[in-house]
Amino acid sequence: MKTLTVRLPEALVAQIEAESRRRKLSKSDVVRERLAVSAQSSSSRPASYDAIADLVGSVGGLPSDLGARKKKHLKSMGYGRRHPGR
Repeated sequence: MKTLTVRLPEALVAQIEAESRRRKLSKSDVVRERLAVSAQSSSSRPASYDAIADLVGSVGGLPSDLGARKKKHLKSMGYGRRHPGR
């Protein structure tokens, strides 16, 4: 196993040390577990999805194929046309 040295904020170090004492594990084990959990959750869905997950599907009245055919729908609404006087 390789060694990696990192600098962490004091508050995070305190959390890791407290969890280490409470669970009777080494600090390295706690950090490895946290990194593994973080890697699993980030590989399943992008973080950007998590940020907007509660909004997905919350806007009614839009075409069901809007994501796939956005250019067609924008054109039908007049976007992209030249306006007189510009």
